[in-house]
Amino acid sequence: MRMRYWLFKSEPHAYSFDQLRTDGTTPWTGVRNWQARSNMKAMEAGDLGFFYHSSIAQPCAVGVCRVVKTAYPDFTQFDPSSEYYDATSRPERPKWYMVDVEYVEPLSRPVTLAQMRSEPRLEGMVLLRRGRLSVQPVTEREWTIVRELAER
Repeated sequence: MRMRYWLFKSEPHAYSFDQLRTDGTTPWTGVRNWQARSNMKAMEAGDLGFFYHSSIAQPCAVGVCRVVKTAYPDFTQFDPSSEYYDATSRPERPKWYMVDVEYVEPLSRPVTLAQMRSEPRLEGMVLLRRGRLSVQPVTEREWTIVRELAER
């Protein structure tokens, strides 16, 4: 099995990397984008991801998480009290999926979006082309480069 890499975006006021460290694991709920859903359905247990803080002054990758449970129906789609409720989704035919991720480690230092943008070797990275996608693939080469940037 080949290791695959991902990037998981979260607004720190909604769910932060520090909260993941406290919780240990969490379901990645509330994804309502078809491409992001497809990305989660492609994940395998053991895949690694960057935990990325978005919607802040300096968006940045702050840590590493690991997929520990592959895609299964996102329970929030069936809960009318949830902001992620989808009245068109049915338990027998769910539309939305989630994975569970666990805390692995913080990056040596955060890697900002600006730093990634200024790195020519990352010009094809999904984050830099389709920045709004909440769950996205990262190539092995991009993974290595971002880890190098964290060590500088």
